[in-house]
Amino acid sequence: MVQELLVAVVTALCVGALYLAAGARVVKQYEQGVLFRLGRVTGDVRMPGFNLVIPFVDRLYKVNLQIVTLPIPAQEGITRDNVTVRVDAVVYFRVVDAVSALVKVEDYKFAVSQMAQTSLRSIIGKSDLDDLLSNREKLNQGLELMIDSPAVGWGVQVDRVDIKDVSLPDTMKRSMARQAEADRERRARIINADAELQASKKLAEAAQQMADTPSALQLRLLQTIVAVAAEKNSTLVLPFPVELLRFLERAGGQRNGEAPAEIGENTVRTGPPPG
Repeated sequence: MVQELLVAVVTALCVGALYLAAGARVVKQYEQGVLFRLGRVTGDVRMPGFNLVIPFVDRLYKVNLQIVTLPIPAQEGITRDNVTVRVDAVVYFRVVDAVSALVKVEDYKFAVSQMAQTSLRSIIGKSDLDDLLSNREKLNQGLELMIDSPAVGWGVQVDRVDIKDVSLPDTMKRSMARQAEADRERRARIINADAELQASKKLAEAAQQMADTPSALQLRLLQTIVAVAAEKNSTLVLPFPVELLRFLERAGGQRNGEAPAEIGENTVRTGPPPG
C-alpha cells in the first residue's frame, strides 16, 4: 500500500515536472510575447521574464522590440531633370505594437523593405539631381514620412531613413567635372580682371601725381635703376623720357644762370644764350 502511494506520488511529480517543462517560456528583456490560445489572440502580452502557458493549447510568439537596421537595395531611376542615377539607403525601425506586427501583416520586415524600395524610387522620380546630391536631409525626411505612414498600421515605427550613396554614370561625372573646371576658370578670370582694374586705377592716380610733381618721376626712375642693377647685369638699357631731360636741363640752367636748353625730338643742346 505504501509502495503504491509512493509510486503514485512520484508519477504525479514526474507528470507535473513534464507539464511545467512543456509550459515554461522565457521572454528576453528586448522581447514581448503574444499569446495565441487555440489560434486566437488572448490580448495578454507577456512581459520579459519567466512565463507559463498551457501546453498543446497555447502558443507564445516572441517579437523583437530592438531597432532594426534594414538596408535598402540600390534603386535605379530617372530624376526629374532626366538623369539616370542609382540610389541606396538604410531604414531604422522598431516594433511598437507586437500584436499588430504579428496579426495585421504576414512579415513586417519584408513589408517595410518593399515599401522602402517603392518610396525610394518615387523620391528619385520627384527630385532633381542637385537635390539628391546636396539636399539629402529634406529627402530623408520625405522618405521617412512615406514609409512611416503605412507602417503605423502594422505596429511598426520608422525612426530614421538615410540616403547612403548616389551613383552617377561616368559620362555625367565627366560633364560635372568639366562644369566645375569651367566655373573655377570663370572665377579666376573675374578675379584677374578685377585686379587689373584696380591696378589701372592706381597707376592712373600715380601718373597724375607724377605729372603734378616732376621730381617724383625722377625718384621713380632712380628706384627702377636700383632694382635692375640689383640683378648684377653688365648692360642696362633704360628709356630716358624727354620730359625728364627738359626738367633736368631747366633746373641746371637756372642754377648756373644759363638759358633753358632747347630740346628737340632726338637732341638736347645746352649752353649760354645766343648772340
